[in-house]
Amino acid sequence: MLIDRTALADLALGAAFLGSGGGGDPYYGQLLGEAELARRGAVEMIALDALADDALVVPCGWIGAPTVSVEKLPSGREAIAGLRRLEQIFGRPIDAVMPIEIGGGNGLAPLFAAAQLDVPVVDCDGMGRAFPESQMAIFNIRGLSACPSVLTAACGALTVIETDDDLTHERVARALSVALGGIAHMVEYPLTGRQAKDHAIGGSLSTAIAIGAAIREARARGDDPFVALCAALRGSGLYPHAGVLFDGKIVDLERETRGGFSIGRLAIESFDGQSRMDIEFQNENLIARRDGEVVAMVPDLITVMDRETADSITTERLKYGQRVKVVGSAAPPMLREARALTFVGPAAFGFAEDYRPIEQLNAWDDL
Repeated sequence: MLIDRTALADLALGAAFLGSGGGGDPYYGQLLGEAELARRGAVEMIALDALADDALVVPCGWIGAPTVSVEKLPSGREAIAGLRRLEQIFGRPIDAVMPIEIGGGNGLAPLFAAAQLDVPVVDCDGMGRAFPESQMAIFNIRGLSACPSVLTAACGALTVIETDDDLTHERVARALSVALGGIAHMVEYPLTGRQAKDHAIGGSLSTAIAIGAAIREARARGDDPFVALCAALRGSGLYPHAGVLFDGKIVDLERETRGGFSIGRLAIESFDGQSRMDIEFQNENLIARRDGEVVAMVPDLITVMDRETADSITTERLKYGQRVKVVGSAAPPMLREARALTFVGPAAFGFAEDYRPIEQLNAWDDL
């Protein structure tokens, strides 16, 4: 498949939803992608099965607080600098790139890198959504190393990180991103083609494009984009359960940038004033409570969306008074395995509640 401007716009819509509020706003990534498409033409997207077992496949994306990313623009040289340095380290060319996470702006990041490096992007990612920390990637959960990793910044600074511990890698990279202005580009978890085929979450890029296309086409027909969105999710195979969790207006919002994360909570009140939803977030929306009862929790997806347009609202763009719908979706099955939940379940974020699948917490009788 070739990713042209239409597919890029659909990907931006779909990745914004799959970010569960995080992954960075896709707006700037879409602009950079459009510029590269204009210069170099469409980007090739290949399936995991098309990779040779000995291929060098490199995930990439941005690390830092999303609130910074909307104010501090990239130079456009970060990705290619990091990828070229990794080629020097391995002594061979990179064969393909992929997103470390499909959510938000990071879902688009490898397209820009692929165009600059003149390699294909692989239809997969490392998280099936967005998570706030690097060690939450499926590759760490499956025992693979994030290193060698290369972190680059808009100012031209470049740092190679080497450690055997992926949590240490996250802490070092996070501290560097803070020191470099709160946001940086990271090349991490270099893989062989065989490792990518065995462990990556396949089909997530094409699924994001399909989600975006469903929303776009529903708008054009004058249909309900939320019905189209949920149908696309349920039909994807990766996100088999989805539905609207709440409909109302944001009446309270707390948000701060701390330790390289955007951390806070928001409250949404129903239009009749009889019900309330509270959501806590750390870059991504983590847990949603309706009238005090949990209705969704990580790793399942919780996305706040404009109730008229079905545009996803990232945590850094939440505002008091916005009229929204909250849509929930099951996470990919890989993330619900017992070992994965120790890295990305509620306890990993300090919540006392045990994980319960979103489809068990909701009747989905509103769609």
